[in-house]
Amino acid sequence: MPPEPRTELTGDSPSGLAAVEAEIARACKDTKRERSSVKLIAVSKTFEADAISPVITAGQRVFGENRVQEAKAKWPALIAAHPGIELHLIGPLQSNKAKEAVTLFDAIHSVDRPSICEALAKEIVKQDRKPLLFVQLNTGEEPQKAGIPPQDADAFIASCRDSYGLQISGLMCIPPVDDAPAPHFALTAKIAARNNLKLLSMGMSADFAIAIQFGATHIRVGSAIFGHR
Repeated sequence: MPPEPRTELTGDSPSGLAAVEAEIARACKDTKRERSSVKLIAVSKTFEADAISPVITAGQRVFGENRVQEAKAKWPALIAAHPGIELHLIGPLQSNKAKEAVTLFDAIHSVDRPSICEALAKEIVKQDRKPLLFVQLNTGEEPQKAGIPPQDADAFIASCRDSYGLQISGLMCIPPVDDAPAPHFALTAKIAARNNLKLLSMGMSADFAIAIQFGATHIRVGSAIFGHR
């Protein structure tokens, strides 16, 4: 069955969250998946606490940020006020921010080079914290984009495990903006399966329903919840 057209939702905090939840439920029903098999990450990058708080009040507990410093500035107070928040780093990570990333985030979706592996391995042992780790793929092999090329993925995942002792839980991808997303999601799922990885971070506001069809366990949705920045 061919993938459906990309989802077009534009959000406004709680009402946007409700629309996204309805679309996730529909996509799960269509693919005979349990709703609990898909984790919604509300991407709150560039939004301040006053825009995030209503989404928390509406019931959302998992959020994604692109930058360590931005997250560090706004999330400790939000987490103190709203216990049970789960925070994911979905943007690129610099080695010199690994310490703060391991301290603050429950999951890191952008493991993509040896220097990051080394820095994370050191901090995970030092802090005795084990955030979920995703290897980021560059499925479109775009030169301006971070991530491991698909042909190098198996060797890199093995290196993460064998050379650095990292427990990799899944893969993350961001398809090229002008490409149909389905082939990129299918490729990511195929690489994950052959490396015994259970988690797939794929799908954003425009295409998360398609990602669910291809097995996404984590979808990263920003504008459909918060509106355009």
